[in-house]
Amino acid sequence: MSENNFDLVVIGSGPGGYVAAIRGAQLGLKTALVEKESTLGGTCLNVGCIPSKALLHSTEMYHFAGHGATAHGLDLTNLSISIEKLMAKKDKTVAQLCGGIQHLMKANKIKVFNGLGMLAGNGKVHVNSKDGELHLNGKHIILATGSSSIELPFLKYDGETVVSSTEAIAFDKVPAKLAVVGAGAIGLELGSVWARLGAEVNVIEFLPTVAPTYDKDVSKMAERLLKKQGLNFHLKTKVTGLKQSKNKQILTAEKSGKKIEFEVDKVLVAVGRKPYTDGLGLKTVGITTDEQGRIPVDAHFKTSAAGIYAIGDVIPGPMLAHKAEEEAVACVERIVGQAGHVNYDVIPNVIYTEPEIASVGLGEADAKAQGFETKTGKFNFAGNGRAIASDATDGFAKVIACKKTDRILGVQLIGKGASELIASAVAHMEYGGSAEDLARTVHAHPTVSEAIKEAALAVDGNALHSA
Repeated sequence: MSENNFDLVVIGSGPGGYVAAIRGAQLGLKTALVEKESTLGGTCLNVGCIPSKALLHSTEMYHFAGHGATAHGLDLTNLSISIEKLMAKKDKTVAQLCGGIQHLMKANKIKVFNGLGMLAGNGKVHVNSKDGELHLNGKHIILATGSSSIELPFLKYDGETVVSSTEAIAFDKVPAKLAVVGAGAIGLELGSVWARLGAEVNVIEFLPTVAPTYDKDVSKMAERLLKKQGLNFHLKTKVTGLKQSKNKQILTAEKSGKKIEFEVDKVLVAVGRKPYTDGLGLKTVGITTDEQGRIPVDAHFKTSAAGIYAIGDVIPGPMLAHKAEEEAVACVERIVGQAGHVNYDVIPNVIYTEPEIASVGLGEADAKAQGFETKTGKFNFAGNGRAIASDATDGFAKVIACKKTDRILGVQLIGKGASELIASAVAHMEYGGSAEDLARTVHAHPTVSEAIKEAALAVDGNALHSA
């Protein structure tokens, strides 16, 4: 086999791509990874999941120091923050993890090519790099090129005033007035970051609720708690454009037929993401996309072109890093004849605000819409000993179960550490667990996780620590 002939060529080094490459190497495939950027890790690691979580953590500590520390006997006078050092800490985190992926590539003997990968037919991938064009041959090719921010036609990105999340994690100063278009995960998380640092944040959402994919009781609590933290919500409001008036930038919107204006320094557009397939050469190999720009695949992640597979954000399903990772492993295992599998019914979803919001499976309304007769149990963190001791009583756990079979259909959480707590629900649902199974699982005391156990007990009216 020549130097540029591979069993597996993966295009894209995000969570789906680099995991696919590692699993391929583990299974004995000579593997190449193609990445157009100078660093590995894709959007998630470089300008998405990881840097935003670093900023959320740092600003949460800052907000606590300024607003909650005194209740714990802590005197933190003359509190200040350096945006430069804040960003340096974030960048150090990203650099460390990027280096970690590079190390994993070397450890697994994966050949990395930096440049834009393009399908050329007959198992060929052309890589346009700074050093010229390279030609790779792959028996199997996986497309894992991820997604990019959706741009509104009347609110074009300019990188200065109108920005995507990429720019919003790298402001060199706190914007005095920040407008956030969209009250989903990205909008709420980055809105929280800058509100904690002193920005006036207006969140404009077309739908009637924040976090609209969650149950209404979760969304309502999230709205109330985030309002207390300084976010101003304008729901059922449609953004219409941006104009200049007397040296001021004005974001225009409409609500119930009335015009609204917001003076802004920055506008973060966070209305979702779209599959990134630019320059891939899909037409060259006969691959077409659907109306949303996604690549259709079968149950084995095969595209319409022989030997070419697709995973992650470029195919249907939630655009989540962990979903892409699971698809990566399953796809490669199917390639070598194993029984790779992804259970799409138990993929958790998280919004990393404070408190965090997390879910898995069906919400109550969705379950009913699908024809299930449901029963639910709910337990407030205010009744949990560890939450009280930790001053983290805002939130609740909610378990939705099938009334006929008791099988858990979904779990919704809002509260401190929800992103970690949801894992136990995922595990029970993965194995078809019932509400009683979860209720009879021993949870350590005192832990906030006991709230999930109590919610499961509450499904049949047996909660122990609520009246």
